[in-house]
Amino acid sequence: MNTKILFIASGIGLLIALSAALISEAEKKVLDPAFNPASNPYVNGIYANGMIESALSSGENINLYPEVAGVVTQIFVTEGQAVKKDDALLRLDDSVQKATVEQLKAQAEAAKIILEELKHQPRAEVLAVYKAQVVSAQASLHNLQAQLDKQQKSFDIDPESVSKDSLDNAINAVKVAAANAEIAKKQYELTKAGAWSYDIQNQEQLYKAQYNAYLSAQALLEKYTLKAKSDGVILTMMSAVGSYITSQGIFGSYTQDMNPVLVMGSPQNQMNVRGFIDEILVSRLPAGEQIQAKMFVRGSNISVPLEFVRIQPYISPKIELTNQRRERVDVRVLPIIFRFDKPKDLNVYPGQVVDIYIGQK
Repeated sequence: MNTKILFIASGIGLLIALSAALISEAEKKVLDPAFNPASNPYVNGIYANGMIESALSSGENINLYPEVAGVVTQIFVTEGQAVKKDDALLRLDDSVQKATVEQLKAQAEAAKIILEELKHQPRAEVLAVYKAQVVSAQASLHNLQAQLDKQQKSFDIDPESVSKDSLDNAINAVKVAAANAEIAKKQYELTKAGAWSYDIQNQEQLYKAQYNAYLSAQALLEKYTLKAKSDGVILTMMSAVGSYITSQGIFGSYTQDMNPVLVMGSPQNQMNVRGFIDEILVSRLPAGEQIQAKMFVRGSNISVPLEFVRIQPYISPKIELTNQRRERVDVRVLPIIFRFDKPKDLNVYPGQVVDIYIGQK
């Protein structure tokens, strides 16, 4: 009985083993790839990594930094928004600078008022006072002179009628009155002549200095509003209301270094792609007018023909995918720039990495 059970169990195990072997040997169906890897469309074509960027005549993208430091109080744009030249993008806290501008403006206006006062001298009312002082001094002189003449005649007739001291005092009083009348006359003439030319020139220079200080402060105040330097599109806004930014940019929480506050690009109906050709392949690069190229979008079967724009004639260390120039690599590359019209149904953006193949026409 036990032997029979053993044979049955052995048979079942053999069947299971044979079934497993048949299943393992069965051909598995291979899934179709999600996309075909980019292949070289040219004979002896050159491969290059590429990075999409704005279509600019020079440079890559427009990196904006403020010229002053401060806390962001307002942001007027959003990423992807088209802007015109001189449009306000963001504003920093300018309360202190506004107060400085108002103070300097008031000082300049006060200096101007003093200058106008000097230019319009003499004031008629002041001149009338000095003229009245001249008349008063002359009247006092005539009065004292008449008294002296009377005392002198009396003394000449009878020396005993007037004391010598009284006569001397009368003579001295006339001399003092004559001097006072002369002073009053000269003061009147000085006032009538107006302000001294040197005083006017000095006040003019003082006014210019204070007015220029006001203009300088006003110009600095305008820098607290960051404006677009050209028409374009906002690619990235690295700041938020309440962030502190400087002329070196804003500290990136993820990159742990300083980044542009804002990055702009040209309108994206046309874009550039910057290829990086390995220095060992540079000798195989065709002449500019003979260059043709295609761009392949990674993760898709899409290819886009490229138009040659220019070669950046300087071989530099390769930039890795993080686009950080602080990375140290041994490979050196030659940048070459192409242009393409962005298809309406193609989602590509500045900073995107693509594959480029370069051939000869």
